[in-house]
Amino acid sequence: MTNDRPLVGILLMIGFCAVAPLGDSIAKLLGETIPLFELLVVRFAAQVVFLLPIVWWSGTRLALPGYVMRLTVLRTALHITGIGAMFMSLRYLPLADAVAIAFVMPFIMLAFGKFFLGEAIGPRRLAACTVGFIGTLLVVQPNLVTVGAPALLPLVVAFAFSGYMLVTRKISRVADPIALQVVSGIYAVIGFAAVAFINLGFDLPQLRMVQPDLRETLLLIASGFFGTFGHLLMTWSLRFAPSATVAPIQYLEIPFATVIGWLIFRDLPNGLAALGIAITIGAGLYIVFRERALARDVQTQPLPDAQ
Repeated sequence: MTNDRPLVGILLMIGFCAVAPLGDSIAKLLGETIPLFELLVVRFAAQVVFLLPIVWWSGTRLALPGYVMRLTVLRTALHITGIGAMFMSLRYLPLADAVAIAFVMPFIMLAFGKFFLGEAIGPRRLAACTVGFIGTLLVVQPNLVTVGAPALLPLVVAFAFSGYMLVTRKISRVADPIALQVVSGIYAVIGFAAVAFINLGFDLPQLRMVQPDLRETLLLIASGFFGTFGHLLMTWSLRFAPSATVAPIQYLEIPFATVIGWLIFRDLPNGLAALGIAITIGAGLYIVFRERALARDVQTQPLPDAQ
């Protein structure tokens, strides 16, 4: 008996692919006038405000086992690093380019799986990783020439979220996903409050908070909503369909980001970057379908003779 509803899962993942670039585009708009620290504070505070009522309504407990709490602190730090690097990169890069460079994450995940979890990487997956990384370099190269080192910030996003996914994979079986997000948001807000308090004695400009006007306030609320809602769509998609089914759909985030970037900022990837995006998508999809084929082969292998 299975509760899988693949079509629902696919539609929810498509929703995530549309919503996530919207949140990023709002952060790009706000990056011109709102400090990065304030953007992060609002993003994680909104995560608590929007999700805590759901936890209360469902009766889910926020208490987590001790080792899960410790791993959640690490997960939260990685989450803050990833979102912060993405928001910062969007001050310099077109939306589609930043998202495409960050999609080197599946290749990093394979490497992390080998070195930290002892998972095997066959020659075909290794070749796909190499090709995908070359595609990423094609996206990075023209931006590196134009804006310099900030073009590498999406790689920080990829490494941070790869670690984030590994930690999430380790604790997801013992923690409710929504409760986990609420706890992460609470940890983040506590950390930000501590940083703001310490900054009272230093008054560092990058850690100051500014008073937003009405437009900026509405955009800040929208950014927090889209960031939180996007994560929920991804989480719910995995409840209705296996990850092997919805993972290829996630690559739709790149064309969504391209369209949104053009509509709002009139930004389009140049020829070399567009080629790199196509190569990255192709290599990433190959890895996804290869993983699905390997999983299917394992499931269909005959059981050993019990004698």
